[in-house]
Order: sequence, then structure tokens, then C-alpha cells
Amino acid sequence: MDATNNPAGHHRRSIRLPGYDYRQAGAYFVTVCTYNRMMLFGDVVNDEMRLNEAGRIVQATWDKLPEHYHHLELDEWVVMPNHVHGIITLVDTHDVGAGLRSAPTPAGNKRHPLSKIIRAFKSFSARRINEHRSTPGVPVWQRNYYEHVIRNESDLHDIRHYIVHNPAKWADDPNYPRNMTQSQ
Repeated sequence: MDATNNPAGHHRRSIRLPGYDYRQAGAYFVTVCTYNRMMLFGDVVNDEMRLNEAGRIVQATWDKLPEHYHHLELDEWVVMPNHVHGIITLVDTHDVGAGLRSAPTPAGNKRHPLSKIIRAFKSFSARRINEHRSTPGVPVWQRNYYEHVIRNESDLHDIRHYIVHNPAKWADDPNYPRNMTQSQ
């Protein structure tokens, strides 16, 4: 058994909040990067993101997440040339506002953790991108993802601002190709 399959020999540091239940209601800021930070989804032109077909596939996959996960709502998000930033809110599905109860959905009432939702997003989008490129099995996404538990309205406001203005600040982004080579 090698180190990747042996818990005793595998010491990959977790980037998750220890003891936190990622199924619970709350807002989460996530960043998912492409494999080797490849520029796959389009270009930033005049401070606006211009999606190519792969970028449109990512956008459509992200947009459909609430159809698959009844307890998920999307907030601000953006597809960038080599990553996606987004705010995902996991909600209590018992109340849907104005005292109404949510109706049963095909997905049932199972609450999926954030990790399972991101894994599905990556899997569905990668499959469709690889079908489009005729590159079955080629990695599209990096192995993990970044997440931040949003703890208050001020944090939420700052992250929304960051996401909305991300294309205009692309040249300063750590994922911008020139910045990645300078930091290595």
C-alpha cells in the first residue's frame, strides 16, 4: 500500500476548518482552479471576462447546481480564465420565505456537504469540457479547492465586491500567468 492509500503514511494537510460541519446552513466562498492553472475558459478583455465554449460549459454547470441540490443557493460568482470564484449558500429547506414550506424535490431531502457539491461541479463540467475538446480523461481541475466560511455580513459584502471586480483586477490576481511565474 502506498502513502496515498495509507492513512498512516499520508500526511496531506487539510485546508478545511477543523470540526466544522460543511453540511450546515451558511455561506461559503469557494475558488476552484484549473489543472496546472491552464487558461481554459476565455480571456479578460477591457476588464470583462469573455467566455469561450469551455467557459460557457463551466457557467452552465454552475448555474444548474441548485437544480441538483435543493438546499443550495448561488450568490455572486465569476468564471475567470483559469479559475472560478463563487459564493454558495446552503439553506434550511424547511422554510422558503413567507412561512411557506419547501416541496419535496427529486433529490429528496438529503443534505450534501460542500465538498460533494464541488466534486460534482468539477466532475460534470470536466466531462462536458473534455467531450467538447475530444480529450476524454484529461484533467480540467486541480485536485482540491479553496473555501472560506463566510461569518458575517461585512465578510459577505467584501467577498461579493472581490468577485464582481475580479475581472478588472485580473493583472494583479495571483492566478494571472505572469504573477504565477514570479511567485515560483
